[in-house]
Amino acid sequence: MELDAEFIAFVHRRGERHLRTAVLLTGDWHAAEDLVQSALIRLYQAWPRLDTTDDPDAYLRRIMLNTRRSWWRSQWRREVPVDGLPESVDPADVSEQLVLSDAVRRALATLPARQRAALVLRYFEDLPEAEVARLMGCSTGSVKTHTHRGLRAMRTLLPDPLTLDGLASRGPMKGSSR
Repeated sequence: MELDAEFIAFVHRRGERHLRTAVLLTGDWHAAEDLVQSALIRLYQAWPRLDTTDDPDAYLRRIMLNTRRSWWRSQWRREVPVDGLPESVDPADVSEQLVLSDAVRRALATLPARQRAALVLRYFEDLPEAEVARLMGCSTGSVKTHTHRGLRAMRTLLPDPLTLDGLASRGPMKGSSR
């Protein structure tokens, strides 16, 4: 019982200091709390064998360093190298996408309803021309005409860097038949 009281007193007296050290070791407050907790468990298990007149802080620091190193190694072993880096979302890219989306929506809003419908159904919904014709109640030739005129108008409405030159040649985005 006396050993438990000594351990508890040590933790109350020095715990904050070791938590700050762990934050610096891990770079993250939550990981630091986990590190201190794991190290204190190991220290508690060794406490009866320890000469507490010596520096228990040094022993705890050593446990924290070894535990942190062990975590790093186990994390490193779980990581699998890949040929290329995954694409990450850059905040600048998101804002550029928002600007592009807004410009396209504004340009679409200025088109006549049939051209707008043809473009949305063909390129956003990725439907073949025959399906678009059925939905719009017109011939496939009319869909082609509305699509062609809509793309031509969009090219004039959108700013230069946002041209849609590739859309007409690419056809539907997911490779479905025209």
